[in-house]
Amino acid sequence: MVFEPKSLDFERSPYTGLTYESWLEAGRYLLEGIFRHIRSFSDPVVVPRRETQVSYPHSSDAVWEQKAEYFEGLARSFFVAAPLIRAIPDLEVCGYRLREYYKAQVLRACTEGDPVSVGSYEKMQEISGDRERTFQQTVETCALVICLWVCKAQIWDTYTRAEKDVIAGFLTGYANGNTVPQNWRLFNMLDMAFLHMEGYPVDTEIMAEHAQAIVNYYAGDGWYRDGHSFDYYSCWAFNLYAPLWNLWYGYAHMPYLAAKFEEYSNRLMETYPDFFDRDGFLNMWGRSNIYRCAAASAFAGNFFLKHPAADPGLARRICSGSLLQFLSREDFLDQGVPTLGFYGPFTPLVQGYSCAESPFWLGKAFLCLYLPPEHPFWTAKENNGSWERLGDREVKETALDGPALCFTNHQANGSTILRTGKVTKQKDDLHGMWNYAKLAYHSKYPWEASPAQGVEAQQYVLLDQTAGRYERCNVTFWCGKKDGVLYRRQYFGYCLEQETHWNHAVSLADFPVPWGIFRADRLRLYRRPVSLTLGAFGFPDNGTEVSVRECGDAKAILLKGHDVTGREKQLAMTIFGGWQSISLVHSRGTNPDSKRSIVLYAKGSWEKRYSCAPGLLLSQVITRESLEDFLPEEIFPLKSVSCTDPDGLGIYGPVELVFHDGTKRRIDFEGMEGRLML
Repeated sequence: MVFEPKSLDFERSPYTGLTYESWLEAGRYLLEGIFRHIRSFSDPVVVPRRETQVSYPHSSDAVWEQKAEYFEGLARSFFVAAPLIRAIPDLEVCGYRLREYYKAQVLRACTEGDPVSVGSYEKMQEISGDRERTFQQTVETCALVICLWVCKAQIWDTYTRAEKDVIAGFLTGYANGNTVPQNWRLFNMLDMAFLHMEGYPVDTEIMAEHAQAIVNYYAGDGWYRDGHSFDYYSCWAFNLYAPLWNLWYGYAHMPYLAAKFEEYSNRLMETYPDFFDRDGFLNMWGRSNIYRCAAASAFAGNFFLKHPAADPGLARRICSGSLLQFLSREDFLDQGVPTLGFYGPFTPLVQGYSCAESPFWLGKAFLCLYLPPEHPFWTAKENNGSWERLGDREVKETALDGPALCFTNHQANGSTILRTGKVTKQKDDLHGMWNYAKLAYHSKYPWEASPAQGVEAQQYVLLDQTAGRYERCNVTFWCGKKDGVLYRRQYFGYCLEQETHWNHAVSLADFPVPWGIFRADRLRLYRRPVSLTLGAFGFPDNGTEVSVRECGDAKAILLKGHDVTGREKQLAMTIFGGWQSISLVHSRGTNPDSKRSIVLYAKGSWEKRYSCAPGLLLSQVITRESLEDFLPEEIFPLKSVSCTDPDGLGIYGPVELVFHDGTKRRIDFEGMEGRLML
């Protein structure tokens, strides 16, 4: 059953109709799905587990994992419940008064010896026998203090002093304990900030150490580097938790750092709205995709600051759009709870640090309900930002060198396409490459897992016939934009122990066209024979019409069909110079939208050990959200190619591409070696 809001106002919210009351209804919708599995008031928040091979608990003997699962269920469902308890103190769901349930369960979780105790920091060290270990509980303590703050009057203030001391003692252990040296530092910071607000002593040296580290992870344009990578943790951790820390502690006690966090959040607001598509949909990209619409929580975070820069009408439109992206789908819930997937259950994206209750982290999106109904976030009229200003076939492109992100808003089909760089993954880490190293991520075509040996969606796959092995690009260097073209370099099977000259590589040059992305890439091979494939986006196959077109030497395959919700879909892949053929593969279980899918892919083989061919690999992938035919000049847009080298191969020097609509693009790889950024 999909979410169907009863309170709608299309005057104030012309794009989604959602209001403050609609969001309360959405929260109740999710909580009803959760609480139908809680059989008695004394039971913890544990929901049915469908996936058992990847997610935890990994064994029945892993006591620490069982305790962590209890805490995830409690703290993350509290993200949804706390704002509702604040707004409707006597709210009941499935026969449980939420205020009383969470008050009891929070205290029990923090009380050593209780059957649903989640384990103090000291107890977890004892159980694990490892004093250097970090624990999942640290993550959830942060969720806990945020939720206790949100509904402070309804729950925290009603505890006795002795009960508060029990909870504070539990929090202190994790606040001062080992943490992962990346976004996790914010969990410790907020634990300490909450304790300080409530009059408990905190270690200010630990606070300063974590806070200076967090501010120094900043990479620019509102984004923070989290380990090797950039992903939504910049938005649902750094740019949500740091504003809360400012409010609770930073403004008063570390004003310099607080000013930096405010500046960085406001910088994010300058471009982050364009990260979402015309419907407010977000891209499936990076790790922890099961958190879904939590990516929009950075907008609420900005409004916790003294001087927020976010546009309230645009912020609400995006938050509501991303909420509906998931709650309006039948497959989003399994037995009433969010699946371990992006839409429906999808094991290829599940990670070992997640359990059945982990998706409740999407409840961060509901922190916007902390803002009162009279706040501009709720009263401003919805607007759609850049989408309201773009012409019919216009594309807006945003390139951010700091986090190596380039995203394009395509008015023709309403999609947002993301191209990334500064990616480093192990050469056998397929999961990491799917999440980070694809050539492009599309808001309407979530990434596809491996559909067949030797083929990947939006990735090159190389078969080194001398070594007899398939290789994928696990590292992506960023070179930035020049003359409207984005330049990057990908290496096949990159590792530090080997000089890059002994790695096959591909220099990437791509740019947006009204309906998608055009590619003009150049291989850098050190030996042959090799064969190569390049896949398009995965296409949901619920009965697909396939057609083949040719225009001179160019070839194209077109797909027409529907996604699992019945929305019309169309995709075309065209190959030009450099490629030898185009084909397709049918797959099952590799697409997040539909059980069956199709991946179109280009193919080529090159035998001679030292050869100038191919010069450029030219291709295009375009999509539309209707079955209306593409025009011939949209499928075959290229009019001419002018090369510097006398043989016209495009092996060196600038290459000029001229399109039928008059557009010209100059492809020039010269100087890439000096601009590679990782």
